[in-house]
Parts: sequence; structure tokens; C-alpha cells
Amino acid sequence: MAGTFCLRGLRPDDAGAIHAQVNDWNVIRMLSRLPFPYPRDLAERWIASTVQQAEARTAYHFAIENQAGAVIGCIGLTLSQTDGQYRGSLGYWIGREYWRQGIATLASDRLCSWAFANLPVDTIEASVAQDNVASVAVLNKLGFRQTGAATQVFTARGGNVSVLLFSASRESFDAAHESKPPADADASAEQTEEPRRLVLVVAAVLIDTNNRILLARRPEGKTLAGLWEFPGGKMEPGEAPETSLIRELREELGIDASRACLAPFTFVSHSYEKFDLLMPIYLCRQWQGHPEGREGQKLAWVEACDLDQYPMPPADIPVIPFLRDLL
Repeated sequence: MAGTFCLRGLRPDDAGAIHAQVNDWNVIRMLSRLPFPYPRDLAERWIASTVQQAEARTAYHFAIENQAGAVIGCIGLTLSQTDGQYRGSLGYWIGREYWRQGIATLASDRLCSWAFANLPVDTIEASVAQDNVASVAVLNKLGFRQTGAATQVFTARGGNVSVLLFSASRESFDAAHESKPPADADASAEQTEEPRRLVLVVAAVLIDTNNRILLARRPEGKTLAGLWEFPGGKMEPGEAPETSLIRELREELGIDASRACLAPFTFVSHSYEKFDLLMPIYLCRQWQGHPEGREGQKLAWVEACDLDQYPMPPADIPVIPFLRDLL
């Protein structure tokens, strides 16, 4: 078992531990860019570069630290943009002493969950040496799908090596984690072969005095994490839409809205893979209290003309043109 560990930023005094762990042929042969033997000063320079990359928001690298405070590996995500689409490139290594304990799977899962929820990434990719069976298994568990094959120079091996290319979208990553139905019905899917069902969700378009609209970003741990949506949630059995919405606004944002302040606006019908979603949407311009993300979600007040700059779940996107016409 992996036990307890954490991901943390790299520090200059990690160079010794990193050098000792990675300067092992069995580890370094699976890493494309590192030479063998691996010099200590290269570890120091690399750590310094990770700080610069994080400040520039081009890459994020972390030490994997166990319960005893020892560095047992490293993991990172490098960002790139092509045709307006943001991608992350995943890479990691684990010290040989800590192999076969599930650490790579847990660390990669943690980093990908964080990235989809907090970074503007649409897809996370990875390339793996064809003979790296363990890493192929890790990626498959996390919802990555093989997209092709190529050759890549591996410095330590002194030449080209056959690699497998993998990719995970937010949707495929979420699907791999749906071993049990999530609490959020607007993005859940049943795991058994059952008849399609109708899920009722209600949402509010909160509009402030400057005609800005409130969006909430789905936090890490929820399906479709990182996407922006109109506040709301699942309707309980026998609950009226207005009653559900008032309850959800209080629980999610800490505000009180009365029925008289909820104006029916439109509705959305969307077919997800295994269920159908019906979502009535209300306008609200008056409420008591100051909205705050009580469930870990980030909030943003957005002009109607800028809504398409915020990635949304498929069910929310059709509402954008109606709001532009209104405001």
C-alpha cells in the first residue's frame, strides 16, 4: 500500500535526495531527458528551473514526500497551447525502493485532479516507453487512452526508443473515477446497465447591479471539475424548483433569495451519456447576503459578452445566447 504521502513544491535542499533516487539505471532508463550517470549539480539546476516555470505558469513540478519527510520521487505537468486548446504533459518518477506500492497512481491521480480543477487545461497527455509496463497500467487506471505510438530520444539509453502516446480529457478522467455515483447528479452516470433516467436540476442566473452574471467553478473532487456553471443543484423528490433553488443558493453561496425574486427564464434539456438532464433556469437580481463559495468553488462576476471565455458543462452553454440578448 502507498501509505501517507504529499505533493509539495521543490526546495534547493531536495537536490541530494533527488540525485540519490534518480541516479539509478532502473529509474533513469525510463526517463527520456536525463543522462546517466546523473550529476548532482544538474539536480540543483533543475530544481531552480522549476521555481521559474511555476512563476511563469508554464509548468508545475512537485516532490513526492512520504510520511517520514523523505523525498521518494517527483511529478510534474508542463503546459502548452495549440489552436486555443491548453494541454498538459504529465511526467513522473518514483524511487526504486518505493515501486509496486501504488504511489505513482495516487500521485498522478492527485496532480491530474488538481490540474483539471485549477488550470486551464482541456487535455493531459503522456508518453511512455513501450517497455514501461507499470506506467502504462497507471495511465489506463486513470482514464488515459492510447492515441498512438512514436519514437523518442532517451538520453540515458543513447538513442531512439519506441514510446506509446496517451491522452486524457476531463470527461475520460471523470469516467474512470465513477466507481460509485457522485453526489452531483448534473454530471453523474450510473455504472450498471440500467434504463436511462431523467435527472432534474435547477439553476439561477444571478445578476448584480452592473449587469454581471455570477459563475461558480466546479471544485476538485466533483465531476467536470474546473468548468464554470450557473449556481444551483439537484431537485429533491417532491421538491418544487423554486424551493430547491432557494435551498441550493443558501447551501452553496450563503445567500437568501425569496420566491418573489426568482423569475422563470428558460430551460435546458441535455442528453449525457447515460442519463437525460432537464434544468429549469431562473433569473435573480435581488438576494440577501454576499455570495461566497461555501463548497470550495471559485466565483466570478462576468459580463454577458465574456461568458464564452469560461469553459462550461454542455448543459449550460445553450443559455449564453439568451443572456446576451437579455443584457
